[in-house]
Amino acid sequence: MRKRKGQAGENEGIHKRRRKGGGSSRYAGFKRDGRRGRPSLSQWLVLAFGAGVLVASWSWADKHASERSAASYIEERTTAVADGSKAVKGESDRGGGQVDASGKTGTGTGQKAGDKAGGTNDKADDQADDQTKDKANDKANDKTSGASSASGRKAGALSAADAARGLQAEPKDSSLVVRIYLTGDKRIERAGLETYVKGVVAAEMPTDFAPAALEAQAIAARTYLIRRLWNEDRSGVPVRGADVTDTVTHQVYRSKTEMNELKESDPKAWAAVDEAVRRTRGIVMVYGDAPIESLYFASSNGYTENAKDVFNADLPYLVSVNSPWDREDSPRAEETVEMKLSEFYRKLGVKSLAALTGLGKRPAAVINGRTDGKRVSTVTVGGKTLSGTEIRKLLGLRSAAFDWTFEKGKVKITTYGSGHGVGMSQWGAEGMAKTGATAADIVLHYYTGIQLKTLSALAVGRRGEES
Repeated sequence: MRKRKGQAGENEGIHKRRRKGGGSSRYAGFKRDGRRGRPSLSQWLVLAFGAGVLVASWSWADKHASERSAASYIEERTTAVADGSKAVKGESDRGGGQVDASGKTGTGTGQKAGDKAGGTNDKADDQADDQTKDKANDKANDKTSGASSASGRKAGALSAADAARGLQAEPKDSSLVVRIYLTGDKRIERAGLETYVKGVVAAEMPTDFAPAALEAQAIAARTYLIRRLWNEDRSGVPVRGADVTDTVTHQVYRSKTEMNELKESDPKAWAAVDEAVRRTRGIVMVYGDAPIESLYFASSNGYTENAKDVFNADLPYLVSVNSPWDREDSPRAEETVEMKLSEFYRKLGVKSLAALTGLGKRPAAVINGRTDGKRVSTVTVGGKTLSGTEIRKLLGLRSAAFDWTFEKGKVKITTYGSGHGVGMSQWGAEGMAKTGATAADIVLHYYTGIQLKTLSALAVGRRGEES
């Protein structure tokens, strides 16, 4: 056949150049198999294996890209975080859950309105029922951080009594970025640490509480979050890439949109929260140089409770202390509920006939004893023994501090206080503040033997431990 010029001739030239130069660029570096200059089977297998290793490496890197030690995360606090900014490079999937009834971590901390029976923190539980649905803002956080407070005291500084204890707020907001999963919107919101604390304080405590009470709440809320980061605990978070939720599983939080609405609708309330957070900026509670389990609840029966009697966790700073201030102002200081005996037995899982004894058919429901916090320790009903905490959960009571009476086929149960009773009583904090106590006085009373430190001091201590 007649050879066509053009492509065939051009290809022949290329082949000559390839032979001269040792192969085409496409197969450069491969040995020829002697037939068409293509890689051998063994070379293809090596190539496939290398590609597999590369893909696996990418997968592992993507999975662990956000994992970083809490210490290094806490150390990054050189600049204030603008709202809506991207998370700090390498931010971790971290957390630090509260202690549950079994002594493990990972149950909730509290709730805004109404107790969560058996939960970990019943913070601002009932107070928020009467509180206006104040929405909150956190965009003005950094803009207002240098301004003077409404009371004329320099922003960022606590009272003279607190300063005498060596308690001084940080000069700037931490650079920490908190990733909050908004359950209603089903999305993750990013906020600076102090912005997050403002959203929690506005959701967890009535904004018309005394300044010192709001400041104590800010310290507790901040400490809770920092403990999660410190322990790298993501318990209770339903999605990847978030640190906490905005629910009672962790701490109730009002989003940036809600905070903006609060600033517009109630500037006084927003300013009270903003000032409380700025005055305590960067301050956390520690015990043994680590952030504490900063549990809190709505109101007590006059005493707080030992953590070991509620959550089977023997923490030296969560022990029973007196709290007489609650019963004076708390709207939930005392509450009586009534139910039929049949409903009572059904909820407790006891058959009515087994629970009735004696000729008078008196119900065999006996309170066996009480804890250091004057709450019910155990109860025997129809031969079945339950803890006071279990009774509270099964019957939906506000507190495990209760008395009961039985008559005419019914039971009347009177509860005292609201919440699990461990840690700081919010109404107790309000009562202490009204007597002139400072935020430091309040937290040092409710959390036995703790110290107050700034995040920068905490980070320095952590670096010293790891060096």
